[in-house]
Amino acid sequence: MGFSTVAELEYDAAALVFEHGWQSWSPSGWYRLSAGPPRPTAPNHHVMAYRPGVEAGRFQGEGLLAVAVGDEVLVVAARTPDVVPSIRCEVVGDRLVVSADGEVDLIRTATAPNAALADWSDTFAARNHGGAVRVFGPSWCSWYAYWGKVTERDVMAEVRQFDQHDLSVDLVLLDEGYQAEIGDWLTPRGDFGSTVRLAADIRSGGRRAGIWVAPFLVGSKSETARRHPDWLVPGITAGTNWGQEQLILDVTHPGAAQHLQDVFTELCRQGYDHFKLDFVYAGAIEGRRHEPIDGIAAYRHGMRLLREVVGPNRILHGCGAPILPSIGLVDCMRISPDTDPLVDPPSGDISQPGQRGARSTSVAREFLHGRWWANDPDCLIVQPEVQDRERWAEHVENAPGLRMSSDPIGALDQWGLDRTRELLTPSSNRPHPLKEPDA
Repeated sequence: MGFSTVAELEYDAAALVFEHGWQSWSPSGWYRLSAGPPRPTAPNHHVMAYRPGVEAGRFQGEGLLAVAVGDEVLVVAARTPDVVPSIRCEVVGDRLVVSADGEVDLIRTATAPNAALADWSDTFAARNHGGAVRVFGPSWCSWYAYWGKVTERDVMAEVRQFDQHDLSVDLVLLDEGYQAEIGDWLTPRGDFGSTVRLAADIRSGGRRAGIWVAPFLVGSKSETARRHPDWLVPGITAGTNWGQEQLILDVTHPGAAQHLQDVFTELCRQGYDHFKLDFVYAGAIEGRRHEPIDGIAAYRHGMRLLREVVGPNRILHGCGAPILPSIGLVDCMRISPDTDPLVDPPSGDISQPGQRGARSTSVAREFLHGRWWANDPDCLIVQPEVQDRERWAEHVENAPGLRMSSDPIGALDQWGLDRTRELLTPSSNRPHPLKEPDA
């Protein structure tokens, strides 16, 4: 369906527009009318971090857009997580014209801009969530310490460091790199070690064990792709990464659905109870699936399959996830792109790893914390070689949600170790006090 005008406002050069991105990594924030909102700088970035159809020259929010003019805020938003229209705002003559490609609610309020977003998110959660937001203990993640070369031995060496340095760590999260190929989740990389033994060793010290999985991705080089091409959504990819095309698991195919559930049944049996589900935007990409349903319906079906297996007490942690379609399906959610030792990504695209985009999008989505889930503002990294590490630590300190370190503890200097000890605290499930955007 095409775009239809849903509201018109008088042009005001001082107006602010809130553009909400499609998924975790999609830039979001309040922008002046004169600003050019962030857009992909490469086709692969578009596939992997933005919704298809977003383009330069106009503001576009995915399921949520707001305009603050004078003392009034207009919130334009989706009615349900099952249908997420794109909503545009552009200057036409002396008017601000807001249009959408689906049905939306219009809320006019005299509250402050971020307060208006918080009020809307409360209402949306009351209709579509219905569960309490969890509290999480402090955590450590292998990603920024070891990247994709992590081994079982590396992780256990860090666990010993926690005790030596009196660091409070409840969850130890094994991130990407343990697997032989993307999609072959139960086959460890040849030099990794054993995921079974690792989970047991973590748990023996009274900590919880978590693991990273990209459940809807299947690398073109994987055994899963070679042996089961019928399990894949034909004719489309979720982008190129790890040196190969990333194909999409068709969760509406009975064989693929059973495979997905078998993988998570086994990981639960091994002792993992926290699942970081990454790159899950792939499950919502439109394509011809076994059952004739749209991408959002396929995504929500796939996430429900996972919840059915892991049960209500284990944790589903979204990342690279469509934001609105995930409400009620995850316990915590990355609400920004990855951070990085660098402040700015070399590509200039703030959907890509870098501290600047991670800060700005995380702050823009603080209104979701304690209402839809616990926010994940990404990990604390404070090794000496991290650019502007003091500012990144300050951001983590002020951000609501998960507190997760991801440094090799032995590489920290005294300042970094002290800051890590200070910030490894339990999360709160209360909504965060919101700062309003600069006028």
